[in-house]
Amino acid sequence: MLPIGPYGTWPSPIDATLAASHDGRPEYVGTVGGEVWWTEPRPEEGGRRALVRRRADGREEPVLPEPWNVRSRVIEYGGLPWAGADRPAGGPLAVFVHLPDQRLYAYEPEGTAEPRPLTPVSAVGGGLRWADPVIHLDRGEVWCVMEEFTGERPTDVRRAIVAVPLDGSAAEDRTAVTELSDDRHRFVTGPRLSPDGRSVAWIAWDHPRMPWEGTVVMLGEVSAPAPGTATAPFTGARPVVGDTDESVAQADWAPDGSLLLVSDLSGWWELQRIRPERPGDGAVASTALCPGRQEEFGGPLWKIGLRWFRPLENGLIAVIHGRGSTTLGILDPGTGELVDAAGPWTEWAPTLAVRGDRVIGVAASPRSAYEVVEVDTRTGEARVIGSAHHDPVDPAYYPEPQIRTFTGPDDREIHAHIYPPHHPGLRAPADELPPYVVWAHGGPTGHAPLVLDLEIAYFTSRGIGVAEVNYGGSTGYGRAYRDRLREQWGVVDVEDCAAVAEALAAEGTADRARIAVRGGSAGGWTAAASLTGTSVYACGTIIYPVLDLVGWATDETHDFESQYLHSLIGPFAEVPGRYRERSPLQHVDRITAPFLLLQGLDDVICPPAQSARFLARTAGRGIPHAYIAFEGEGHGFRRADTMVRALEAELSLYAQTFGLTRTDVPRLELTT
Repeated sequence: MLPIGPYGTWPSPIDATLAASHDGRPEYVGTVGGEVWWTEPRPEEGGRRALVRRRADGREEPVLPEPWNVRSRVIEYGGLPWAGADRPAGGPLAVFVHLPDQRLYAYEPEGTAEPRPLTPVSAVGGGLRWADPVIHLDRGEVWCVMEEFTGERPTDVRRAIVAVPLDGSAAEDRTAVTELSDDRHRFVTGPRLSPDGRSVAWIAWDHPRMPWEGTVVMLGEVSAPAPGTATAPFTGARPVVGDTDESVAQADWAPDGSLLLVSDLSGWWELQRIRPERPGDGAVASTALCPGRQEEFGGPLWKIGLRWFRPLENGLIAVIHGRGSTTLGILDPGTGELVDAAGPWTEWAPTLAVRGDRVIGVAASPRSAYEVVEVDTRTGEARVIGSAHHDPVDPAYYPEPQIRTFTGPDDREIHAHIYPPHHPGLRAPADELPPYVVWAHGGPTGHAPLVLDLEIAYFTSRGIGVAEVNYGGSTGYGRAYRDRLREQWGVVDVEDCAAVAEALAAEGTADRARIAVRGGSAGGWTAAASLTGTSVYACGTIIYPVLDLVGWATDETHDFESQYLHSLIGPFAEVPGRYRERSPLQHVDRITAPFLLLQGLDDVICPPAQSARFLARTAGRGIPHAYIAFEGEGHGFRRADTMVRALEAELSLYAQTFGLTRTDVPRLELTT
């Protein structure tokens, strides 16, 4: 019989330092000759992103040493920040975006020279930024998305598809960058060149729509450049698929010259094929390649260059698909047969690469963090080839998730992952119910994946349960589920989280008096709105949140999301009162529970000015609270020391609120 220990007091080998060291995941896989490359986080190196290569003999090593930081800031959330090309002589060529100055650089890993800049620096606003590069050695260019600030306001910006010379002639000369597309659209993705080199496709959209609401696939014609001259701008650019109420998340060419795309016109992101005609040849008909499955073959385009599918040379298509969780499948578009890869993984990140008949992706499971996985399409076998998960502690300390569906207001379904407290060497008193923390994910157009997260294990191994709620508005369950949040942000998300908390209490899973709420970004909004709008929670952790809708709607955030509230709340000009009524800032007087507010001082998405106004109205109201601001952190904490302090402060808040005795974290000083 295991010894008894009260919930929330259990000792655990999963400390905050361990959790921080395993934060983040590999991203943006690609192939360069016989090698696989990707980016991965380095929390212990100031939060930089390293570009890593797996050599043909299996060795993993960085392509670039410190301090090179491979991350783009296009639309602030970034996008594909690197490209590589295998050359017959001289070894591979890498092109990448360096975070501090956002310039494109070229680098020859087998040489001795330092990376050399390809693009200039601009002193206007946020400067010049680049994403989704593709190297065209035959043209001596890199094609990519350019983001150019034209003024000091965050919305003074334009974007276009451009060609950057590989010879460095544009490093100090903006005029040497050739604009291939016009700037008729506010947002564009990188171009995809057809197999015959004559056509190019890209995705575009405009305010006030977000890319998961309405996008179009643009098609243009490409001219062969004369020797020694730059590529000419695309001609005949025209929309071929998509609309204001149809979201196309990805478009790419098949080897036979047809265009593959993921569209949600049916209510689910489905994989479709079209055969584009030349200008003036009439309408374009699409064919669904895997119809009627009522699951997602795509997702929200939060970053430029995400990929949910990849065509193979043999005509098969690698696809990420699923409902709630995702898997990697190999689709025969001729027969519609879809065969899933074997393995334990329950979440595949939207990044895929192909090499012959092999597919490379990034996947995780409830027992393993994200790792680079290769699938042999001939046999269906899968193996880990990079960033392999290694258990830093006995996996007996990991929680066992439960996939649950709850009933909310109006009998609507609410999807959630429940992580009960778990410890291999202790059990709780029979007459005690555990404390729980309800986690609200960011986005809000996003979802909580079913994967191992040591931050969750940090709490569950100490005797505090976690409930991750995929509230209405979350992705993975079809467009109708996403649209529940339309003009209902601050209502449906708050109600759904509260419904899960109440249900856990009613069924005897959680202690009703010891339930907290926490979230970051849009989840921080939900946490704050939950504290001002309900009495369900004993305390809350609010992380780099939106707190003032009026400020956010009037030039207080970045361009990409500057009109996001048009759909989440309603047009500001039409419903200004709704913006004030929903804002937690306007209802600080309703807060009765202690809270912790965490904020990055360099955050341009949810700026610290909002937290400052919120705290000013909280002062003197007698509500215990703490505020921790982090220098050098933006939207999403990346430095190990930041994550350690934030996690320990959060645990101390729960210990004090729930009446738990803990001596393994510094006591959080709460003021009133």
